[in-house]
Amino acid sequence: MKKFIICKKVKQPSGYIASLPESFPQKEMFLVDQRLLNKAANAERLIGKLDGITQTLPDIEFFLKMFAFKDATSSSQIEGTQATMADALEISAGDNKGGDAYDIIFYIKALNYGIERLKNFPVSLRFIKELHKELMQGARETQPSTPGEFRKSQNWIGAATLKNAIFVPPPPMYMHKALDDLEKFLHNDTITTPLIHIAYAHAQFETIHPFLDGNGRTGRLLITFLFLKKELLENPVLFLSSFFKRHRQLYYDRLNAYHNGNVFVWLEFFLDAVEQTAQDSIVVSKKIRAIRDQDMEKIQMLTKRESESSMKVLHFLFSNPIVNTKSVMSATGFTRPGAQKVIDRLIILGILEIYKNEKNYARKYIYRKYFEAFID
Repeated sequence: MKKFIICKKVKQPSGYIASLPESFPQKEMFLVDQRLLNKAANAERLIGKLDGITQTLPDIEFFLKMFAFKDATSSSQIEGTQATMADALEISAGDNKGGDAYDIIFYIKALNYGIERLKNFPVSLRFIKELHKELMQGARETQPSTPGEFRKSQNWIGAATLKNAIFVPPPPMYMHKALDDLEKFLHNDTITTPLIHIAYAHAQFETIHPFLDGNGRTGRLLITFLFLKKELLENPVLFLSSFFKRHRQLYYDRLNAYHNGNVFVWLEFFLDAVEQTAQDSIVVSKKIRAIRDQDMEKIQMLTKRESESSMKVLHFLFSNPIVNTKSVMSATGFTRPGAQKVIDRLIILGILEIYKNEKNYARKYIYRKYFEAFID
């Protein structure tokens, strides 16, 4: 396969070697062979199938939160977060447990901000900076960060010191030209097919690495927003972070291949990620539809009054599958005894089970079969 010069290795005055991006994009990057074009077409077909299935899901707004939590967890874990999706959902249920589970919560915050912002604003450098600010403002940092601001000092990847780094992005004086090229590319929707465009946008963003911290998470959020902006999806249900997490070392290797000019190797990996993730998300969508239908049928067998109160809680569980009495009260307006009564009824029906048998009303419950449908 043809190799490109994406970056030039240039020794800097202080002695380290940095990667200075060439003009981007290069036209030859879009001369993709038929095999990769076929793969891109199949990936788009699967995205269309997923989009069609999710649009038929009743209560889609409830399910979207779970897809988002899954991506937030995977993306944060790629960066070393040890917290799980369950940890983040416990915080959502009112547990102030702290720790790196808040990485996931801040990712959700940035995702929700971006979805709303995209309704009347383009994907641009300003959008990316705003997104980074939402992601990092007040969040736990792995190194000093300036939320929402492009870096003014050198960063590096893959080692404790600059001297031993696996990859050194461009110094700030060269970074801004590369960012300008990237922004022009983001606005050019006619240069290539949507998925190839998104693949190169993500890789180029990671090559520039414009922030002191949070570049990986910001770059993976960018993929999601480009799916939406290009109208490949009606709703945010296709997130690639779980695939990248499962193949973490390969993900890093393929991004390094891109930096070193093997752009088609990266492109094939990205298209593999889209194909596999779309297939997985189709399976999840069908599974949660079946779980929903089965459990609604159980509830409909109750008396009218019991059914109405139980259905109210079930809808809450679709977006919050780990709950306690207090969170159910807050979501439904039920009194404490009323909320506990419905919880107990759902346990009898096999919908809920005790998750953490803590004292008094701190006890937590889990909608396990639904929650586990989203776990890799």
